[in-house]
Amino acid sequence: MVDIFKRIKETPGPLGKYQKDADGYFMFPQLEGEIGPRMKFLGKEVLNWSLNNYLGLANHPEVRKADAEGAKEFGMAAPMGARMMSGDTKYHKELEQKLANFVGKPSGYLTNFGYQAMVSIIDALTSRHDVIVYDSEAHACILDGIRLHIGRSFVYPHNNISQLREVLTRATKFANEQGGGILLVTEGVFGMSGNLGQLDEIVALKKEFNFRILIDDAHGFGTMGKTGAGTAEHFGVSDGIDIHFATFAKSMAGIGAFVASEPEIVDYLRYNMRSQIYAKSLPMPMVIGALKRLELLQTKPELREKLWTITRALQSRLREKGFNIGITKSPVTPVLLNGSVDQATNLVVDLRENYNIFCSIVVYPVVPKGVIMLRLIPTAVHELEDVEKTVNVFSELKEKLDKGVYNTGEVAHKRVTK
Repeated sequence: MVDIFKRIKETPGPLGKYQKDADGYFMFPQLEGEIGPRMKFLGKEVLNWSLNNYLGLANHPEVRKADAEGAKEFGMAAPMGARMMSGDTKYHKELEQKLANFVGKPSGYLTNFGYQAMVSIIDALTSRHDVIVYDSEAHACILDGIRLHIGRSFVYPHNNISQLREVLTRATKFANEQGGGILLVTEGVFGMSGNLGQLDEIVALKKEFNFRILIDDAHGFGTMGKTGAGTAEHFGVSDGIDIHFATFAKSMAGIGAFVASEPEIVDYLRYNMRSQIYAKSLPMPMVIGALKRLELLQTKPELREKLWTITRALQSRLREKGFNIGITKSPVTPVLLNGSVDQATNLVVDLRENYNIFCSIVVYPVVPKGVIMLRLIPTAVHELEDVEKTVNVFSELKEKLDKGVYNTGEVAHKRVTK
């Protein structure tokens, strides 16, 4: 028999094996100070491109006031208990209905967290007879929801509609044999690449196949579409999306999430989502704060306009300088470089220590071997001067990378472990 603790200590996992060198710097870094473009990292001020605070609501004065007033009136404990048992309030119902209306659905349901909600939505919607079809670059919460599914699932190459058609053909055959249905799950905005799910083409496939669409629009809600209602609005296919899901962790700069659909489907989820039935209700200050965030999202289009001004400036200047930023069509801005993990380590240490710029770094296995991804998230509270500084610094870094300056891992190792 194996001792579970012994196995864990000997095999800490694909990310855990880097803990000794990466903890507190590359992984679990601590950013301090007011949430915004400039924060402190290890005591030094850095220009920060690593927060999903798209509309700058995290420290908006009206938001801070609403949060404080919600905490003062209700405290953090209210409401006590799960919503089904004793934790429902008129404020929860008001928020979820306003969210549903905003994305063009008749009914909505408020959830405590985005990740757990998506896992639970997939679990609740599908039986063992049903087939799940999903994009190969789907977020981990979608993949974990599919792991709970005891029926069949089929994956199609990212945004490859011709391959999706073939997958749907196979899925249809299997679903008919099992007496089940098909749930297609994709994202509005893919959080690493910034690419958009081809929602218009996917919805069009409903003319050929019988399936339902669940969209995770975490990064699209508040940023995409004429009013910020999301990626479905951007493509003009809101009516073709059967179940709309988004979190508050991005544009809303908060905690929580919601799912919106037909009233009967939402009621089914309310009574069958285990992660919500057995979890304490979302605390009242977060609900009150979310109501204010949604109000600002809807009534202050200048916030979204500023976000896109910064986004377009950043992406166009990076392209002008010859950087590969993939095929992003959203604010998510990946900068793709060629290099090893050791080179990536040294480059990021140089970026943070000598240029005082902080952004997320992504290496294998999230991206292919030999690829370094620096992921930038522009926000409405960045300025054009921040864009110009960052692009110029990245040009210097790329020149160093090409010259082999980052070929040794010794410098970064000493910096992280000293």
